[in-house]
Amino acid sequence: MNTIIEFLKNNMLDCMWVKTLGTQCPGCGLQRSMIFLLEGNLKDSLITYPALIPTIILLVYLMLHLIFKFKKGHKWLIFIFIITALIMALNYLKKIIY
Repeated sequence: MNTIIEFLKNNMLDCMWVKTLGTQCPGCGLQRSMIFLLEGNLKDSLITYPALIPTIILLVYLMLHLIFKFKKGHKWLIFIFIITALIMALNYLKKIIY
């Protein structure tokens, strides 16, 4: 696991939004947040990018729904997506304001 974390730390992608526009994008912090989560540092992960865990939940539920065809899975996917998008938007607004 340490090898994966070190690889991710050494090969972080540059944000094209920051390079071109000079401001953070709605996804800025995702890579660092993932590294914190893999290291077991949940608090720093949530502070860095609060939408990471809802995004992971959304992707896992989507994969499970595609495999098992849950009866009302599409409604749950929409609900989880809206919550995740709201968290992303609020986090982005917080970055812009502060």
